[in-house]
Amino acid sequence: MKKSLLILALAVFSFANAQKGAVLVLGNVGYSSQKSDVSMGISPTQKSFNFSPKVGYQYNDNWTVGVESYISNSKQTYTSGEYKNNNFSVGGFLRYSKPIGGIFSAYADLGAGYHNVKQTQYNGGINPYLSTLNGNGFYVGVTPALLLNINKGFGLNFNLGSIGYSTLNYSNPANDTQNFNFSFGQTFSIGISKNF
Repeated sequence: MKKSLLILALAVFSFANAQKGAVLVLGNVGYSSQKSDVSMGISPTQKSFNFSPKVGYQYNDNWTVGVESYISNSKQTYTSGEYKNNNFSVGGFLRYSKPIGGIFSAYADLGAGYHNVKQTQYNGGINPYLSTLNGNGFYVGVTPALLLNINKGFGLNFNLGSIGYSTLNYSNPANDTQNFNFSFGQTFSIGISKNF
């Protein structure tokens, strides 16, 4: 029987000022842990962590420009070994926001930059081996969202997905990847924001 524990999956913090000259600071933090029945022999434990901070400057009432990054790592432990996946990206983003009612605002982030992936697999069975893959590439994506202004500058951010494209190039070209992601309606996240 599989059990899943999700801690801080949507521990999101955001501080913003909806006026020209403001500084925007925000980020997402997530952690998950899953433990399976060891007798299955597939993956007794899986753990993952991610963090994605952003810092931007709002140069007029609708436009913000800034830098973004993403760090994640996951580990799957098997009865005979383990698999690790580490991701890192850094880039820039451009945000356009527009009030659409008394308490609602819509915004979209366009982000692009560099990313790196390192995958390590260790098998400690009869014939132990260690393999490592390092990939470098770029990403670009658009993430629309809706902001509900609650009270005294606090708000809730609702995101229903994104669209993006990324590439990864490895030392062995046979491992190179190109990925197109369209996740509208497949993911959902809620964030908290504060305007000062």
